[in-house]
Amino acid sequence: TSIVVKNQKTTIMFRQIAGYIARRIIMYSKKGNYANQGDDFGFIKFGSRVDLFLPLNAKLNISLGEKVIGNKTIIAYV
Repeated sequence: TSIVVKNQKTTIMFRQIAGYIARRIIMYSKKGNYANQGDDFGFIKFGSRVDLFLPLNAKLNISLGEKVIGNKTIIAYV
């Protein structure tokens, strides 16, 4: 599943990708919902991954291979 979050300043896309075993994604967000920093937008049962598509001008705040924690790690500044 993919979610696009837009405001006056930027647009960011999140893509939830279920793994080979999991194959179960639960989406909380609906079209037209407002997003706040730190909100949950979905859940992938048994893990897998989330791809984050940032604007080219984003300043990354993480290193390659670093483990990030939802609602804790600041990934980038836009």
